[in-house]
Amino acid sequence: MTDWREATAADVPAVVAMLADDMLGAAREGAELAPYLAAFDEMERQGNNALIVGTRGERIVATYQITILHGLAMRAARRAQIEAVRVVADLRSHGVGAELMADAEARARAAGCRLMQLTTNKARTRAHAFYDRLGFTPSHIGYKRELD
Repeated sequence: MTDWREATAADVPAVVAMLADDMLGAAREGAELAPYLAAFDEMERQGNNALIVGTRGERIVATYQITILHGLAMRAARRAQIEAVRVVADLRSHGVGAELMADAEARARAAGCRLMQLTTNKARTRAHAFYDRLGFTPSHIGYKRELD
């Protein structure tokens, strides 16, 4: 069983390592921790934006970011945006991801959210099947534009 808690700055290196240990992250993540630590500090200042880690003993084995969004659409429904979902390589396909998403759902419900949403890269076909099994529906097409 995995224990879930809000991350601290001391957890950032382990989270960055999980982000980089991935088919897409290997090419887009960096070794310099300063930008990640600055982003973590900003997330903490914002509120409604938390980095969550899953631990087994002293080891960080999973992570995700949850941001609570307030909006007017859908009768002013509050949403939980889930990002950066990662599980360490040796525990993938061992139920940790399902535990992670259950924790995210519990936090979303506690925050009064009526909807959980996430995006996933088109190349992550295993992730698509995972989210389908959990009852998520691929209801939208997402677009991104990099800003230099």
